[in-house]
Amino acid sequence: MRRFLFSQTSCSLLRRQRRPKDIPHRWFISSTSFSTAEYEDGDAFQNSPSKVKIFDRHLKRTQRARAAWLLRPNDSFVHAVAENLVDRLEDCKKTFPTALCLGGSLQAVRQMLRGRGAIQKFIMMDTSYDMLKLCKSSQRDSDNENIETSYVVGDEEFLAIKESSVDLVISCLGLHWTNDLPGAMIQCKLALKPDGLFLAAILGGETLKELRIACTVAQMEREGGISPRVSPLAQVRDAGNLLTRAGFALPGVDVDEYVVRYNSALDLIEHLRAMGETNALLQRTNILKRETALATAAIYDSMFAAEDGTIPATFQVIYMTGWREHPSQQKSKRRGSATISFKDIQKQFGNGS
Repeated sequence: MRRFLFSQTSCSLLRRQRRPKDIPHRWFISSTSFSTAEYEDGDAFQNSPSKVKIFDRHLKRTQRARAAWLLRPNDSFVHAVAENLVDRLEDCKKTFPTALCLGGSLQAVRQMLRGRGAIQKFIMMDTSYDMLKLCKSSQRDSDNENIETSYVVGDEEFLAIKESSVDLVISCLGLHWTNDLPGAMIQCKLALKPDGLFLAAILGGETLKELRIACTVAQMEREGGISPRVSPLAQVRDAGNLLTRAGFALPGVDVDEYVVRYNSALDLIEHLRAMGETNALLQRTNILKRETALATAAIYDSMFAAEDGTIPATFQVIYMTGWREHPSQQKSKRRGSATISFKDIQKQFGNGS
């Protein structure tokens, strides 16, 4: 019997006030992908696949297909992230008639909509046909029966969506597996209509820090060296730069840290497999020695186990918000246009220190 104890801490780079919660094919075109691999400017990109190859996208598609069979219907962590992400729609006065959901926790996002954003048409896109088939089969159990839903097999790196065709692009725990994240975000921006909203949640660099430590120590002891076992992830400081580089207006970043407790390291690995979040590095070592795996579990338990015998696993989630530019949006004043000096304000209201 698996046991999960769930806790959460958060910090915000953009303070927001939360309000109490209240209970078709014309978009698709043949498209090439945009890569920013060789450009510093996000507006300059090339019509060719990404030259940056970090992840094995074919393997990730296979892992997503396997996750469709292992997916847990009531995953507290995944549902908490999806709820946190979708809840941002309640901070917006405008509606989003057409929404595109990319990979990651598709089913959880749809379950958490509950009328938010006044969405009328919902496009679900994933690299795995099995995952989409699961979402379609569970649609009858959803509370969003009035939403017209389409299912498309597609890749975030090759976004085959007509430009300026959707009002909302949302991705929950999916974009961190793209080889060219800035390029994928640029394509998301292009798919949005003017004043369209981009919402994304990705895993941050502090994710699974306990597992990284245990793997490193075990490999040094058993094999005399280390090989990458946990995928590299974006840091918090990079998130705002990614939004700006992709050309989004009014960028905002929030960071939440979730601590999930498991009975053992093996339960953690099973949970990662069920989420489709196992290692997909191109330079990974395909064989993990049995003694190294057992040593990792033992070290994890000895270093991090709580008094009740459970072990913690940290998941850092970075939430990103951005808008496609529109004349109605507020804009910063021209540099040097200020009429009041901060020194004068300090003299008037401060103590001069």
